[in-house]
Amino acid sequence: MDDLDDYDEKNSLIAKENSKEQVWNFVSAPELHPMKITVNVAKPGTAPGSVFVAPYTIYGAAMIGQTGALIMDQKGNPIWFQPLCSKYIQNTDFRVQSYHGYPVLTMWQGTISGTQSSELDLPAGDPEPGAYYNILDQHYNIIKRISARNGFTSDLHEFTITKRNTALFTAIKQVPADLTPYGGPKDGYFDDYSIQEVDLETGKLLFFWNALSHIDPADSMLPASSASESNNIWDCYHLNSIDEGSDNSLLISMRNMWAIYKLNKESGDIIWQLGGKQSNFTLSPDAAFSWQHDARYRSDNRISMFNDACCASSTSPPQCQSHGLILELDFCNRTANAVREYFHDPALYVPSQGNVQKLPNGNQFIGWGEEPYLSEYAEEGNTITEPWLNFLYDVRFPNENMSYRAFKNRWIGLPLYPPSIAIVRSYDMVEVFASWNGSTETAAWQVLAGPTPYCLSIIIESTPRTGFETKICLPCDGPYYQVNALDSCGFVISTSMLVNLED
Repeated sequence: MDDLDDYDEKNSLIAKENSKEQVWNFVSAPELHPMKITVNVAKPGTAPGSVFVAPYTIYGAAMIGQTGALIMDQKGNPIWFQPLCSKYIQNTDFRVQSYHGYPVLTMWQGTISGTQSSELDLPAGDPEPGAYYNILDQHYNIIKRISARNGFTSDLHEFTITKRNTALFTAIKQVPADLTPYGGPKDGYFDDYSIQEVDLETGKLLFFWNALSHIDPADSMLPASSASESNNIWDCYHLNSIDEGSDNSLLISMRNMWAIYKLNKESGDIIWQLGGKQSNFTLSPDAAFSWQHDARYRSDNRISMFNDACCASSTSPPQCQSHGLILELDFCNRTANAVREYFHDPALYVPSQGNVQKLPNGNQFIGWGEEPYLSEYAEEGNTITEPWLNFLYDVRFPNENMSYRAFKNRWIGLPLYPPSIAIVRSYDMVEVFASWNGSTETAAWQVLAGPTPYCLSIIIESTPRTGFETKICLPCDGPYYQVNALDSCGFVISTSMLVNLED
């Protein structure tokens, strides 16, 4: 522990020095320190909505700001931030979903192998025991906490609330095995991934499918010898997304197989495989993919994915540019062709993570995973030679901060806790700082002051909200101050605590 403590102290000093201009600091919310972003591209035509990320970083990199769940506007101003107690704890897959017809926030929470130490007890990117999923309502209260069943660990890659109001997610378990037939150690383990569906009301396990029972580990593109780097555990599958089809099928992505599978949910059988060693389709050169993430149905014969195409193993082919990819499948001729591509400008080579989200107006929103970017494109996409085409929006995180996925969603946040207020005397003036973490409905602030707690009058009728925290300068009245949050119609929607400048 001493080495880790020394590392923490050293890295904390580095992060503090490097992050003076890269971290938000608020007078009225001194416990919140989310990262600041840099907006590189902002063109007309972006879809409305807020940006959802869950920043963290890899072991050895200086984390800028706190890890946690962050909602921002498109300019990078925080709307809601829930920090975690340690940079070694992460959130992933932070987004808006629907539960019983109401919008909710969902996220995975736990620790990820490879973010605490260079010594891997589990393969890099695996969830460590104790992880779980949270569902939060519009008031930011946790209404459900869910964990995997059957001895599996809740996995960071996927948590979906279905139209049946059940939870569909990935989970992982280490299974002892002799890996010598595959070129690995005798006293080894498979990283066995499962798909589980749980009734959110009763907790009953409704569906269970595991990779080891259906897919040959020998088809993995990650050699079994890699197990020697992670406690003799072979991450042969690395299942990283699930999407439900209208025909009771599941579309799943297995990164280390370089393959996407369509499963019959009722029987558990593989209907077809796209990519990898046993592909049922011939892929055109521009449709080829590797180390991919986030496979999604787009229509009966189209799917999307984030094509990492790079860097995940020493046995990788020559690295290719990572990009968003939409494929069209010809089931008669068993071919796959690219119909849309989304390249970054400048080029990015992403070793892990990433996603492609279809927005309501047809735009595509891309989180670049291990690379510190997120972007938005017009639906038509671009090409590797003309990456600036239809490139509408681009953001860079500080340093080596990353987010497993990034999303853009509409969200109305209605916190039940009161707004925050802080008072600072400045010569013959008073500076009032007002904020309300998570409120999307606050349009303006009203300031009250008075000589006693029972004798307050309105000093400022209404001043527009500016970003997360609004600074309001007043003559020295008081010494008691309070702020009211006003909605767009000028109605008071909440009141802060009373503060005394003389305390």
